[in-house]
Amino acid sequence: MQPIEIMKDVYWVGAIDYNVRYFHGYSYTTHHGTTYNAYLIVGEKIALVDAVYGPFAEEMFARISKIVDPTKIDYMISNHAEMDHSGAVPDVLERVPGATLVCTKRAVDVLQKHYPDGWNIQTVKTGDEIDLGGKTLRFYEAPMLHWPESMFTYYVEEELLLPNDAFGQHYATEQRFADEVDQEILWHEAEKYYANILWPLSRQVKRKIEEVLELGLPIKMIAPSHGLIWRKDPLEIVKRYLGWAKGERLQDKVLIVWDTMWQSTTKLARAMAEGIRDAGLTPLLRLIPHSDRSDIMAELLEAKGILVGSSTVHNDILPTVAPVLSDLEVLRPVGKKAAAFGSYGWGGGAVKRIEEALTRGKMEIVMEPFTVKWVPSAEELQRAYEYGRKFAETVK
Repeated sequence: MQPIEIMKDVYWVGAIDYNVRYFHGYSYTTHHGTTYNAYLIVGEKIALVDAVYGPFAEEMFARISKIVDPTKIDYMISNHAEMDHSGAVPDVLERVPGATLVCTKRAVDVLQKHYPDGWNIQTVKTGDEIDLGGKTLRFYEAPMLHWPESMFTYYVEEELLLPNDAFGQHYATEQRFADEVDQEILWHEAEKYYANILWPLSRQVKRKIEEVLELGLPIKMIAPSHGLIWRKDPLEIVKRYLGWAKGERLQDKVLIVWDTMWQSTTKLARAMAEGIRDAGLTPLLRLIPHSDRSDIMAELLEAKGILVGSSTVHNDILPTVAPVLSDLEVLRPVGKKAAAFGSYGWGGGAVKRIEEALTRGKMEIVMEPFTVKWVPSAEELQRAYEYGRKFAETVK
């Protein structure tokens, strides 16, 4: 239960959850677990920036106790009221009844609804500051990154940004810094985090990042509330967020996502994949339900397009395809190029349902759907190959 000093008088006192495998219900898989990061800033006064998920409160207090007596905390700063960060706030205020809870005005209603009232609350807005005695904390409202009440805390003298859920990843490890871990896993988890949590908020993300960059804040370190801390070139994650928000950073890849009943739709998917490959792009074949839906969304973030397919059952899609279509509708990958394909027997219906979902997800349908009846013939497989090739040429 040792705390970690991430810079002078600033300590990571959070918790590591190696066992969690689902987040936000069952829609987001956390293959590598997660962390709930909390930071203790010690000056003449002491501030705890964010707490941890409630079941991990004792782990947090054990780390704090190695630095100071927890009853000496003056400020409990809540950047975001979601329970994985605010769950231990009542424990803090129960042990330290004289502490001041600092949050945005919008956060007050959320926190009072979730937890007992009767706290000493100080609301802040963009530009407000708290002086810990030569250590200045400045606050920046960040609505919809990713809740309406969210804010960033900036430690002015040390150029430390504490942005809560922005710039995080779900990654449980004994290391605390991004440069200490496997970079492939790190960036995949960062992409997955953005795609599954922040993608539908890209317009707000873009606006807020541009606002922060215009302020010219020097940033030496970014310490989010999930995952690893960015200390080497910390603005790299900011640049990537801006690129993702703008729909840039696209790679020469096309996702093919489908499920099949008697392999007819699989045959189409494979033929289309060959056409995509021969057009110079890399096809990523993801058969549902053997592929993780939140990983699919992460891969789509930097792919140039997606083909979604299904066999028809009862004039509709296979039920296994429905969660992926739901994700596409909710996450709204605006402008991402897409098309539908599938097979049917007595009657069609699946591709219509897919196209409707793609449209509701604000995606750009660039080709008419491709369908075959019963089993694809050699001629139809050749047409599927050409379809994949044409789709690749279109999204290039």
